[in-house]
Amino acid sequence: MPPHSVTTLILGAGAAGLMCAGFTGPDTLIVDHAKAAGEKIRISGGGRCNFTNLGCAPENFLGENPHFPKSALSRYTQWDFIDLVDRHRIAWHEKTLGQLFCDTSSKGIIAMLLAEAAEAELWLGTEIIEVAHAGGRYRVTLEREGRRITVGARNLVLATGGKSIPKMGATGLAYRIAEQFGHRITETRPALVPLTFDGPRKTVFAALSGASAPVRVACNGAAFEEAMLFTHRGLSGPAVLQISSYWREGDSLAVTFRPDERLFDLLRDRRQSDGAKEVATILADLLPKKLAYHLAAEIGVTGRIGDQSDAALKTLADALTRWEVTPTASEGYRTAEVTLGGIATDGISSKTMESKLIPGLFLIGEAVDVTGWLGGYNFQWAWASGAAAGRAIAAR
Repeated sequence: MPPHSVTTLILGAGAAGLMCAGFTGPDTLIVDHAKAAGEKIRISGGGRCNFTNLGCAPENFLGENPHFPKSALSRYTQWDFIDLVDRHRIAWHEKTLGQLFCDTSSKGIIAMLLAEAAEAELWLGTEIIEVAHAGGRYRVTLEREGRRITVGARNLVLATGGKSIPKMGATGLAYRIAEQFGHRITETRPALVPLTFDGPRKTVFAALSGASAPVRVACNGAAFEEAMLFTHRGLSGPAVLQISSYWREGDSLAVTFRPDERLFDLLRDRRQSDGAKEVATILADLLPKKLAYHLAAEIGVTGRIGDQSDAALKTLADALTRWEVTPTASEGYRTAEVTLGGIATDGISSKTMESKLIPGLFLIGEAVDVTGWLGGYNFQWAWASGAAAGRAIAAR
């Protein structure tokens, strides 16, 4: 028997791992290489943690099997997490599109999770060296405070996350351990990430950097209506981050500016009421000035609006509702909020998150091939999958 033995060993003190520990109870050890628990929670939502979404549902998630998250999400819902937050007296507010944020600091969510997992032991600054399984138990070699320790456990929970934000220590460790035990890994990609451009587009977008406009962005059958932001490298903002999960290299984005307006009708009305004004000036009432002037010139409809024919105004309106651009790449895992893809769900129980291939191995959170939309959905998956595994362990 290893010198240190526990019932449950949780690898990863992030959102899913801490949530799981809140259910597994005593004789649980959580380990993480970071100096503090919940670091991605701390930086999320501008430091206020977009901890869930009122509209969270299975259709807000991507993965090889879109039905897989249904069980966990239905048994630990956004309302369950909101109740937990309320019980810990953490003040929160709804921002837009059902997104819930802490009124003050995301550190309140971390403190809450640590309080819920108070019966568990937590080792930070601990590196995972080797994982093995024999005789119905796991043997994990760790390096802590300059020495190696072997920990034995009946249950092993893999909650080390994906590849996003490597400067915070993210690696592909979860995938390597899962593969070691026979699990398949689906293609992994940066998701919820800004998109970049080369050549003339990059130069133009750099000049427009900082301009933001309400848009509808569509790609590969998905579409999102939120703000789009021009950056020095390309496009960002909520609408672009959302569509990045559906975009692939070579794909174009179809952008509709001001999807809330009937642009052709509006332009004809403005021709009647403001005929002496320049077309770009009219557009600047709808979009940031530098963007309006650029689009008017790019589309080729310039001069006074009063001098424009219906055909010219229709050309302008159509161009503004079908503006196509083709990104070169994304900013990668460096700025990606999450990792798309991961441990294939066909080898995991959707009810308990336990491996179907090896008993006592649980796979949860971002490491699994379940990726949510922007807006609190990925945290809700962490809470739901962590709760599913924790409850299954506690019931043994």
